[in-house]
Amino acid sequence: MSERGLESLQVWRKAQNVAVLVCRDIVTGFPEDEKWSLSSQLRRYVQSIPANIAEGFGRYYFQEGIRYSYIARGSLDETYSHLNLAHRLGYINKDQFESVKTQLQEARKMLNGYIRF
Repeated sequence: MSERGLESLQVWRKAQNVAVLVCRDIVTGFPEDEKWSLSSQLRRYVQSIPANIAEGFGRYYFQEGIRYSYIARGSLDETYSHLNLAHRLGYINKDQFESVKTQLQEARKMLNGYIRF
């Protein structure tokens, strides 16, 4: 990979960090009966954020890159929606929710800036 590779994108690194936080620290505390429903969906959505940023980065045409960034932003909002539901159901406490919400807001700002760039 070149010097200007995927690792150079702050937005991708931020999205990776959010995915690690959610998968390692949030979802693991869900009840066992949520293993195949909410937690599974949440993992897929949060992991698709950096994956779509990466796919867009790897595309040759600028407009394709933007399209994948829009998809990543949609996954980010789906992640937030599922985390909000998990908080309302009592699966995560207020501090956990507020922490990950802040991380998602920062990632969203960075993603919007990347799209504008």
